[in-house]
Amino acid sequence: MENIDITTAGLDPESANELVAKWLALWNGGDAIADEIIADDNRVHAAMFDGGDGSAVGGVAGMKSFVGQMRYLSKDLTFSIDVGPIVDGDHIVVRWVASGHYEGGMPGAGAPVGTVVTFYGTDILRIADGKIVEYWLNADTLSLMSQLQVSAG
Repeated sequence: MENIDITTAGLDPESANELVAKWLALWNGGDAIADEIIADDNRVHAAMFDGGDGSAVGGVAGMKSFVGQMRYLSKDLTFSIDVGPIVDGDHIVVRWVASGHYEGGMPGAGAPVGTVVTFYGTDILRIADGKIVEYWLNADTLSLMSQLQVSAG
């Protein structure tokens, strides 16, 4: 079995906590903060609702749009950190929970407007020069789609 080298060299805990607080503020509707924390060449790795891999979401404008799309479904969507931040070199990992009221607009959804939704996910952020340059998203989309009663057909 291969030994895994776990290190905390790189980001200091205070910087990581500050960046995560700003990341959380972005997802909670403060899109202006994206200019401060997202690199111009930021790259997203995620399974998207449209079947894409996230590569079309890039830079500051792409992240603002991506966050806005999620918030369109639930304007009161609130994200909080469940676990972390965990720092490893130039990476930060957080597990989050999001909860809010469905506003409508998801194709194929049968849930009534006002339905409370709660789902979880994990973000991995790679940091360079104090900004997020890569973002990996792993969200429990199946749980969200089930709560929204999205049909497979």
